[in-house]
Amino acid sequence: MILLNFSHPLTQTQLEEIERLTGQAVTEQVDLPVQFEHGTPFLPQLQALMEKLTVAPARLQTEPVLVNLPSLNFIAALVLAELHGRMGYFPPVLRLRPVQGSLPLRYEVAEVLNLQEVREAARRKRY
Repeated sequence: MILLNFSHPLTQTQLEEIERLTGQAVTEQVDLPVQFEHGTPFLPQLQALMEKLTVAPARLQTEPVLVNLPSLNFIAALVLAELHGRMGYFPPVLRLRPVQGSLPLRYEVAEVLNLQEVREAARRKRY
């Protein structure tokens, strides 16, 4: 499975939990750290970020992909729209949560959200 990471680096423990939850090995991790300038339009910054994505379009459409989204909601929405356009479906995404009581603060994998499943369920409610 290809893991597209638009956030902080993932730990070995987090990667192992991802593999346990998905039942698939992470065969490739693509790190695309996000740092947008708030005083500049986001769309050109998204385009510059996505130019760094070196995974071939055919692979994005045919191989399993999991996404760790950036934390800022506006950028996450743009990344999802871009990926949906390239892939033809919404990829599943990670949800991380703080480990309760951890000092320093650590994050654990809470779940994998199947966005395509959510979309398909919502479409059945349109009519």
